[in-house]
Amino acid sequence: MGIFLALAGVLALGIAWWVEHVLHIMPCELCLVERWPWRVLIVIGVVDVLLPGMAGGPVLWLCVPTLLASVGLAFCHAGVEWGWWPSPLPGCLTPHITGTTMAERLASMPLLPSKPCDAPTYLVPGLPLSMSVMGGLYAAAILGAFGLWRYRVSRAVRRIFY
Repeated sequence: MGIFLALAGVLALGIAWWVEHVLHIMPCELCLVERWPWRVLIVIGVVDVLLPGMAGGPVLWLCVPTLLASVGLAFCHAGVEWGWWPSPLPGCLTPHITGTTMAERLASMPLLPSKPCDAPTYLVPGLPLSMSVMGGLYAAAILGAFGLWRYRVSRAVRRIFY
């Protein structure tokens, strides 16, 4: 299961990298925050592979709050995209340019252009699911797969001992 979790995290980050660096779609600040649970999931998977059994097995349970956090972040981002609430991050707002001279204004501008968090990125034409919603659905699917795997393992253990 550790390999599955690590590969799931690598796939999610790989798609985000592809969208950013190949399709040249700039991520917003919420998009960048949404990548952190996938990094944690990779670590959980690698720890399970490197330390199987007593040390790795209990670590697998950390994927549950990690994936729930991913679903929660996706829900938060989707709410921002749909206009239900404002973004909780200040980087998603319009930059405040200050200064009285042109040099002061240029100096106060951000180094990189930012994408507003309420502008969804749709990857599949005709499919009204933004990347953040697809990421949340993907996290929920991985969580469901983990739950199914744990259910099957517990059934197999009960058959052996009973």
